[in-house]
Amino acid sequence: MRAEGELRVVRSPKDVIELWKEGAERKIVLVEDAGVTTLGPILPKLAGVVCTSGGAGSHLAIVSREFSIPALMGTRIDGLRLDEIDRKRAIIRPYDGSRGELLILD
Repeated sequence: MRAEGELRVVRSPKDVIELWKEGAERKIVLVEDAGVTTLGPILPKLAGVVCTSGGAGSHLAIVSREFSIPALMGTRIDGLRLDEIDRKRAIIRPYDGSRGELLILD
């Protein structure tokens, strides 16, 4: 599955509340180690999820699939600080069958 939208780094429930208030539609969230409990209120509205931990069997990946939301798990963000990519346009796209990649556009 493919997704395109504004990438938002979520570090705490406070960030989720902020996204809830401004509208989570067409947003791709990047979390370091968050679960469905943290993202639950906004998950159905998201364009995509990127997590730097976990795998295809993690709870966040499973629930994202149930909502048909593209999710990249165990993603490495090399050479960039998270605050540098927050609020940038991004694409999640399939790569090599069962894998995917995150493209930062601007």
